[in-house]
Amino acid sequence: MDIIRIIIAILLPPLGVFLQVGFAGAFWLNILLTLLGYIPGIIHAIYIIVSRK
Repeated sequence: MDIIRIIIAILLPPLGVFLQVGFAGAFWLNILLTLLGYIPGIIHAIYIIVSRK
């Protein structure tokens, strides 16, 4: 399931984080990072998915 979340995180970073943590603070941080720059949003989303099992 993590592979699917990582693929989703590359395409739509906030959606990947949402599927992992819901409406937690990490989700809102990822939206901000994605708006500021797409690459930081992807990096943060992959970090959240890989670190939270």
